[in-house]
Amino acid sequence: MLRPRIIPCLLVHEGGLVKTVRFGDPKYVGDPINAVRIFNEKQVDELVVADIDASVRGAEPDYAMIANLAAECRMPLCYAGGIKTPEQVERIIALGVEKVGLSSGAIEHPDLISEAARRVGRQSIVAVLDVRKTGLLKHYELVTYNGSQRTGLKPAEFAARAEGLGAGEILINSVDRDGTMQGYDLNLVEQVRDAVRVPITILGGAGSLGDIGAAVRTFGTIGASAGSLFVFKGRFRAVLINYPSRAEKDALCAEAMRNK
Repeated sequence: MLRPRIIPCLLVHEGGLVKTVRFGDPKYVGDPINAVRIFNEKQVDELVVADIDASVRGAEPDYAMIANLAAECRMPLCYAGGIKTPEQVERIIALGVEKVGLSSGAIEHPDLISEAARRVGRQSIVAVLDVRKTGLLKHYELVTYNGSQRTGLKPAEFAARAEGLGAGEILINSVDRDGTMQGYDLNLVEQVRDAVRVPITILGGAGSLGDIGAAVRTFGTIGASAGSLFVFKGRFRAVLINYPSRAEKDALCAEAMRNK
């Protein structure tokens, strides 16, 4: 059977590796290339790299940085940030990136998903859903541009639409849990998981391997992504790149098999 994937997520801001809390207050934690080299040694399953500046500034993706990351990575790489056209998707894939994450560009122009999937294959297209609880009733809503703009869209409904347009994977990112290390929002994950058949990856809130284990026990074979968990260590949040051992990963896989 497929194994659950454990995926570090690196955020790039002004060329450096940062960690945010609820999409704000970016804290510099190092150099992205150095982090990738360490994750290579730790044999991570996949890696997500998101440029949190590009879309907000209306800038092109940093192709030189992407090329350097792709050349260094020994694991599948997903890049997200600033992607508005299918031509950009093709260029990024040509640099050696396996997956491209589409967020605000796909929400504003959903046909970007179908055209990008037609050109590079749906297996390379990830619909990235940044979700925040909004309004007096705290309903889940898709947000864009680092959480600064509301869309009025429901995550589960847009996830199903993205799948229908050709997205091969859905990445669900909880803005409210980002950087808090208080656990994934499993209710949000359940809503989206029930709406689609393609693989899902969850992000936002993981503070321990126990949080990943809880998600795997609940949902089985998923992608469990995290930022703070893999760049901080201890209650004082000292910067230390880390990743589960082979034995720890095997234990999580066993949980997924029991859930199956």
